Amino acid sequence: MDSAMIAKISKAREYANEPERMALTGLSVVFNGRHQTYAVALRDGKWQCECDFFGQRGVCSHTMAVEKVLRKTGMTMPQVEPNVA
Repeated sequence: MDSAMIAKISKAREYANEPERMALTGLSVVFNGRHQTYAVALRDGKWQCECDFFGQRGVCSHTMAVEKVLRKTGMTMPQVEPNVA
């Protein structure tokens, strides 16, 4: 293995121990719920889910569960400012 690759592996280890350096802006998850499978996505800092509850409320158990799992990693999700006309 060459020295450049060894340096990159070392740097990757360092970065992996500092998850606060990373901000998640996009993600796709297949969520196997109790009754159905849903596509959950984070696009441009906004959650989306195919379930009916999310369509009514803009949040659901699927998106909340994914957020909770991601918080355990220490990774952050950017806060998107609402569009004001």
